[in-house]
Amino acid sequence: MRPDEFLHAVELLPAPLHDRVLALRTYVKARRCESCTAVGDVVRLALAAARYDEFGEAARLLDTADRLAAGHDLACRPEQAPGRGQVRRWATAAGPLVAATDASWKGRAGGIGYVASDGRYGLRGRRPGRVDPTGCSRVLVSELRAVEFLLTAYDTPPVGMTVLVDSVPALGYLHRWQRGETDAMPAGYDLRPRQSGMEPTLVRLAGLVAERPGLTFTHVKAHAYHALNEAADSLAHMARRRVEEPFDVRLRAHDLVEAFLRDWHALAA
Repeated sequence: MRPDEFLHAVELLPAPLHDRVLALRTYVKARRCESCTAVGDVVRLALAAARYDEFGEAARLLDTADRLAAGHDLACRPEQAPGRGQVRRWATAAGPLVAATDASWKGRAGGIGYVASDGRYGLRGRRPGRVDPTGCSRVLVSELRAVEFLLTAYDTPPVGMTVLVDSVPALGYLHRWQRGETDAMPAGYDLRPRQSGMEPTLVRLAGLVAERPGLTFTHVKAHAYHALNEAADSLAHMARRRVEEPFDVRLRAHDLVEAFLRDWHALAA
């Protein structure tokens, strides 16, 4: 199913089914994993049922897809989304959507991470090349890149989502961009188009934030035993270490996120 076909089919759904199908979208993409493919097949059947106004049958099929996905838990990441994953048991959890982001640097290696209360998470490490576009604001730029990494995990960043940031300078830029000051950038940040032809990450982020006044960015104190902040911090550290140490980051990250989210949702309840 092409992306445009999927989005057209989803737009025809009533709100409850619409949200459930979007949460399972990654399985509709081509996957090598048989379990993931099975979930995608059930989602496509649900969309077909809904197209003929069989919404009850569509809901039952989505129940089956949710059960299959929960048992699989996205332990294998989508090929199209390196560094991202989701603990499926929290995909439909009640309550407001809250997420945390963080960055970590040590020597010449850096990492970013995010985790959201709906089970989504991501981590990415990097070692800058000879020409580093972050300039003299490397840590600040990385904190903001972590926010961009989070927001692009969604087709459209959900209205009402709260993003927790433990960097006061990064929070200042996010608030300025929401006020429309999208030209404001960290000192020394290179604004030239990248080799891929794309705009710089922070330029894209500034535009995205300016278009989403429904997002809330707020400060959280670092290392204060806040479950989401601690999870994002741990993912950023893990991504940074992975740059220099070979280890299986995928399962380790998944288990870490699952443990922190269990604590988060227990407290929220």
